[in-house]
Amino acid sequence: MSIPILLEAVGIKKYYGKFAALGGVDLKVHANTVHSVIGPNGAGKTTLFHMLTGTKTVSSGRIVFDGQDVTHEPDHRRVQRGIARSFQVTSLFLSLSVRENLRLAAQGIAPAKAMNCWHAPDGPRACAETVASVLAKLGLESFASVPAGNLSHGQQRRLEVGMALAARPKAIFLDEPTSGMGIDDLEDMKRFIRSLRDEHTVILIEHNMNIVMDISDVVTVMQQGRVLAEGLPSEIRSDNRVRAAYLGNMITGGKA
Repeated sequence: MSIPILLEAVGIKKYYGKFAALGGVDLKVHANTVHSVIGPNGAGKTTLFHMLTGTKTVSSGRIVFDGQDVTHEPDHRRVQRGIARSFQVTSLFLSLSVRENLRLAAQGIAPAKAMNCWHAPDGPRACAETVASVLAKLGLESFASVPAGNLSHGQQRRLEVGMALAARPKAIFLDEPTSGMGIDDLEDMKRFIRSLRDEHTVILIEHNMNIVMDISDVVTVMQQGRVLAEGLPSEIRSDNRVRAAYLGNMITGGKA
């Protein structure tokens, strides 16, 4: 049985003045897979994420998510449809506890409720079941009451992924989730991301090629705002076009 397509982008272009940041990108992401997007700086990876998640608008093209055309929908509507995202730079409420960070993220799918400052966050507004579930996935139960600012960098990166998970997404976009991590944290994060596909679809930007090759089901390679190659990790590893373009021998280890 073929795996259904959850997200499809057709002919996505993005212009800034006369500069084409994206020159017509086609992408199909299958449900419950880890789909990595790689490429050198300036290849258009983050711009593509902006288009797919609604952070910015496309110049032309079409985006379909879960059977619905979302091309012109703003990011908050896409969140409500089941799209969540983490960013390169950690964005947490550092003075709030881990639990409170996750609660706010869970409430964020319904902005009117999230911004209700007149009632205490108890009962259904506490989102207790969602928060407990995400804490367990993150392995941060013992840190639930600790301010996010007191966590290690690796724990903060995991918490940021957890905040995206708290929105109960169908698809989660992770933009360099291992950035700045020490070697001790990398293996834990790698296993964690891989496990997410049991319940979610993961679209990943990552520069660490060891991680990309170990956890991805499909890898899309971008260069100068276009798709250069796409396939299984083993196919990308041996693709001469990819090697010639920018990866060289770094595809066998390290970063690109």
